[in-house]
Amino acid sequence: MAEHLIPLDILDDLSSRFIINVPEEERKDLVRICFQIELAHWFYLDFYCTEDNPKLKSCGMKEFATHIFQHIPFLKPHVAHIDSVLEQWREYKQNVPTFGAIVLNEDLTKVLLVQSYWAKSSWGFPKGKVNEDEDPSHCAVREVLEETGFDISNLIDKNEYIESTINDQLVRLYIISGVQKDTKFQPKTRKEIKNVEWFALADLPNNKKDMTPKVKMGVGPNAFFMVVPFVKRMKRWVQERQNRERNIGTNKRHRHKSLGDMESISKNKKQQQLISQSVQILKILDHQLFHQCIIAKLHRMRGILHPKTHSSATFLENQILLFMLLNVMNFTTPISIHNYPSEIAMLLFLKNFITSKYQKETLSHCYLAIQLRICHQ
Repeated sequence: MAEHLIPLDILDDLSSRFIINVPEEERKDLVRICFQIELAHWFYLDFYCTEDNPKLKSCGMKEFATHIFQHIPFLKPHVAHIDSVLEQWREYKQNVPTFGAIVLNEDLTKVLLVQSYWAKSSWGFPKGKVNEDEDPSHCAVREVLEETGFDISNLIDKNEYIESTINDQLVRLYIISGVQKDTKFQPKTRKEIKNVEWFALADLPNNKKDMTPKVKMGVGPNAFFMVVPFVKRMKRWVQERQNRERNIGTNKRHRHKSLGDMESISKNKKQQQLISQSVQILKILDHQLFHQCIIAKLHRMRGILHPKTHSSATFLENQILLFMLLNVMNFTTPISIHNYPSEIAMLLFLKNFITSKYQKETLSHCYLAIQLRICHQ
């Protein structure tokens, strides 16, 4: 019989945390009890065998289990067979991996954790052992549904998970994101899950010495010892996911901008095509429209070109206008207005022509024609 190298008060604490609350019907399953003893062993190594307690020595699973079997009344009768019990447990453990889920809220800032009746002071992910011939993802769906009442079957991605081998046992947690924070969780199994709560991802400890949860929530890192092995990778996954979403958003904005530019270019191209077509039409109608317009204008002007009936200034302006109109109509004789500024000539022409019944497009075209001919004198 092993001596109690572990103080009795520590054994009392570990027993109350992990073993005493196991239901009566489960106590006969010693392999099942060994899983709880394993949790107690992890806790002992992480939070009792520290630099602050140099007198406490770490020990292996067999030695630790022996102390527990000797300390707890309903296990004490099986101390003599502890080697056989542990061997059965190891074989079962190696052949039966555990599957569950890391459930994240919509903005990936909170994670869902459960607290069992058996380990009432500790929080962990909803998970459980796979049944024979059961698909890992189906196991995760079943366990999460049993422990939280929430169905992840439509959210699970078989390729999105974090897994780790902890003390010879495979633990795989599928990552489920986008769950509404106001979802009502109701465990379906009796006396297995005590609480289901959201925890801020930033408040979880990255290691067993991280006091962030103590500062933020008043709960020591020992309450999350089953979560710690996954925290860093879980945070890294969230960071990578957020980076991908930001990159996708940036690409969408760039694509929308590019599409806008293309639409603008397309619109401008259409406008240019319309202008080009208009110019071609004007060129076709050029001689006909100008000829009709100018002949009509000349007929109206014949009555005001006599110097006796009008002032010399008016006569001079109209004479210049006549020369310009004739020049535009013929497109052969240069405009002989060397003594007069070309700007005045153009304004005079436009002043009279704007009142005509002809379209402004014709006016603009005629204006450009005169401007070009004056500039090339």
